[in-house]
Amino acid sequence: MVDVSTSPTALTALATLTARVPRAARTVLAPLTRAVTYTRWLHLLMGAVVAAVCGLVYPGLFDLRPADMLWLPVLPVLPLVAVAMVPATRLAEGLQARLLLTPGEHARHQQGHLAPRIAAAPSASWGDRGRTALWLVLRLEAGCMTALLSLQLPGLTAALVDAASQGTPAPVMGVRIDGHHWWYALLAPLPLAALMALVVAAGRLMTVAATRLLGPSAAERLAALEERTERLLEHNRLARELHDSIGHALTVAVVQAGAARAAGSAEFTDRALAAIEETGRHALEDLERVLRLLREDTARGPADRPGLGDAERLLESARAAGSTLDAKVSGPLEGLPGPVSREGYRILQEALTNVLRHAGPVPVAVRVDVAADTGLLRLDVRNPLPGPGQGRPGETPVGTGLGTGLGSGLRGIRERAALLGGEAEAGPYEGEWRLSVTLPADRSRAHTTTMA
Repeated sequence: MVDVSTSPTALTALATLTARVPRAARTVLAPLTRAVTYTRWLHLLMGAVVAAVCGLVYPGLFDLRPADMLWLPVLPVLPLVAVAMVPATRLAEGLQARLLLTPGEHARHQQGHLAPRIAAAPSASWGDRGRTALWLVLRLEAGCMTALLSLQLPGLTAALVDAASQGTPAPVMGVRIDGHHWWYALLAPLPLAALMALVVAAGRLMTVAATRLLGPSAAERLAALEERTERLLEHNRLARELHDSIGHALTVAVVQAGAARAAGSAEFTDRALAAIEETGRHALEDLERVLRLLREDTARGPADRPGLGDAERLLESARAAGSTLDAKVSGPLEGLPGPVSREGYRILQEALTNVLRHAGPVPVAVRVDVAADTGLLRLDVRNPLPGPGQGRPGETPVGTGLGTGLGSGLRGIRERAALLGGEAEAGPYEGEWRLSVTLPADRSRAHTTTMA
């Protein structure tokens, strides 16, 4: 014989069984501890309100016969279908379903962490109206059944307790409990357990039905996808602007500080500090504007973004950094479309930043030309190629980037030009490094690129 009390196998099996029982109990009882179970129960009960109101008119809610009770879930069907044809009904039902069927997810939807499974918008088509009508009828029938069982099952528990305590139980659900037995008390919790199981299951089924019948339509999903795409494009644009503005300011500051230290002149140091101060102030303004847009404190208007009309401050910043600029601007800059002017400014800023960062304060030739006859804006920036051993130690030559796919600055220029329907080229040209950008300058060709 095997001594069970000392058998390792028996002890292990007993410990496993003991651990599983509390775990199973927690799994069964977990839904009863969640607030969503009771908000869903409330949502189900509210579905029976329409039936109760109609029942007050006919057949009356007092002394109902079983045959009369069959009318309660039938009479409101046609009025509900008529109400579903009103577009605002879908909005009201969607909001209520979000708040009561998915309360936790609803809060995350508002914070933008989840895509909404239940739409909150008026009906936009007859298909939406049809699904709303089906939802209202389903909610009516489920509400009537839940309300009936929520009244009768606790009554059955009370009847079993009365029968176990030698009382006179009243008939419940058409069933009369005869006799008096103590073990009826053991059966008393079963109706309540059945009611809670029904509430949990019905709440989950109604949530699934709500996502199917009140969920976003194909048009709403497409609109949400387009909005998300626009938001991502906006964030990418802001990231490029921060890269260009802050990168330009830091490059100018580094070049000026190095030049002032090497010059050893108080007068030159004062000019360098003034240039650093001016460039830093503009960078802080750009940073504040971008942060304001990200916080959505103001409308997302591009009016306060600099354009090519403000290019002179870029040229002055490069001159202050020690570069000798040969700049020529021709053509009606004020007639440029807003997106082209703003992106052209950023392209010129990035070009000058690259020259200062990789070649230092060298002579730079800048040409900005708006050709009214061809409808094109041409930006041309040239600087001498560094010879062997020239350039800043440890830095990549200015020529790498656009052609090889390396270097975020030149890659950003290419992306900006492509989004505007233009093109950008960079590389050695007649003994110099040349960046050439061509952009459409007429509104008919540039109006579709405002998302850039």
